[in-house]
Amino acid sequence: MSLLFSPATLGPITLQNRMVMAPMTRSRATGNIPNALMAAYYAQRNSAGLIITEGTSSSPNGLGYPRIPGVFSPAQVEGWKAITEGVHKGSGKIFLQLMHCGRIAHPLNLPAGARVIAPSAIAASGEMYTDADGLKPFPLPEAMSGKDITDAIAEYARGAEHAVSAGFDGVELHAANGYLLEQFIRPGSNLRTDRYGGSLENRARFLFEVTAAVSDAIGRARVGIRLSPFGVFNDMPLYDNMEEEYAWLATELNRSAPAYLHIVDHSSMGAPVVPESIKATFRREFKGALILSGGYDAALAESDLEGGKCDLVAFGRAFIANPDLVKRWKTGAPLNTPDMDTFYSPGEKGYTDYPAAPL
Repeated sequence: MSLLFSPATLGPITLQNRMVMAPMTRSRATGNIPNALMAAYYAQRNSAGLIITEGTSSSPNGLGYPRIPGVFSPAQVEGWKAITEGVHKGSGKIFLQLMHCGRIAHPLNLPAGARVIAPSAIAASGEMYTDADGLKPFPLPEAMSGKDITDAIAEYARGAEHAVSAGFDGVELHAANGYLLEQFIRPGSNLRTDRYGGSLENRARFLFEVTAAVSDAIGRARVGIRLSPFGVFNDMPLYDNMEEEYAWLATELNRSAPAYLHIVDHSSMGAPVVPESIKATFRREFKGALILSGGYDAALAESDLEGGKCDLVAFGRAFIANPDLVKRWKTGAPLNTPDMDTFYSPGEKGYTDYPAAPL
């Protein structure tokens, strides 16, 4: 039997296969509330062993993009319940990705009273789309005060509790791709001089405190963490000692004992290559499950699983265009082509209307 389609354990849960649907922002949560269209989308893909949802904010301050969901209000929690039920009906498991956008935000995308905050008052280069006024430059964020940091940690923990109450099997902390947790880790976006800045031990403190608070709230076995060593998305430039620093993170995160680490490699889309040595370091130093993602097809996934390089493999665009991806790869059926023009547009086109493979 192919390893890719074989069951796996993840903490206390059993996955029906080793195929993970990667977290992907789809911008269908009108009013930042999960809805019936989203429930249909996730239910269509419930043959995956594990689904990790799109980035979801535990705070109004974290809603950087248009139409991304939250998990901080009663209406949002209720909206997620239909989604987890639909995934569980297909024997799939589902983790909620907790994503605070930090400086990757614009006031036009935030609800009234919310603020664009970050470790330091350093604007990211580039622009962000807003429904209200099209593309706008990233604004200068407010440097987070000590109270802002304490509040954000508490929001992550409450968001995790809300996720479990909505029926999720766990949560993934998004410490990748240039969002708030990674903004603290990287020296280019964190110029603080207090206990959250300077040395790597200080820059990583926020991640470790969030991890501890979320683990205390719902249990370590329900927590995963996503990292993007050598990722440059959202104005995260490479820097000296990056491999050494992420190797240190692998060891330290093992002490925090989350259920899994999820390592992103976007080199297939033009990002710098993540050295095999850093992936091997995570495999060696971290004793929980390891998920690898980025540029995988079924053959490469099978090869890396058989080689012991990881425990699970995440797939993104293939799951967007093929709700029955597991079946297609099992049977050798051809794949649908993803329509990139509809990745982030409202409505069902390019979202829930991809056809299933013929019987």
